Amino acid sequence: QVQLVETGGELVQAGGSLRLSCAASGGTFSSLLMAWFRQAPGKGRDFVSAISGWGFGSTSYTDSVKGRFTNSRDNAENMVYLQMNSLKPEDTAVYFCAAAVAQLGYGDRRDPGKYDYWGQGTQVTVSS
Repeated sequence: QVQLVETGGELVQAGGSLRLSCAASGGTFSSLLMAWFRQAPGKGRDFVSAISGWGFGSTSYTDSVKGRFTNSRDNAENMVYLQMNSLKPEDTAVYFCAAAVAQLGYGDRRDPGKYDYWGQGTQVTVSS
């Protein structure tokens, strides 16, 4: 069983930056595919970014955050980070950390139903 705890969400002005953290415990962290999703009020849970396990560390991003967000992981510390720069009001959402045992392909990474473990989420609010 893997437990995930996100921290770092807060209120920030448009154009600002935040770094979200996700602490993992249990399981073999280095082998997990780790991802970030977000959910705005009244909307579904949308893919933000994923980073592969097994030391590859390859990343993928949804188009709206490319060039602004950076996903990284520290396998020694069992941590995943989402550095968010040039934040926009439309980035406002609850951000969730997720883990998959399988190394999902490009399409499946975007499907929240493919992930095995979830954190409780952290609120990011970007004011205009």
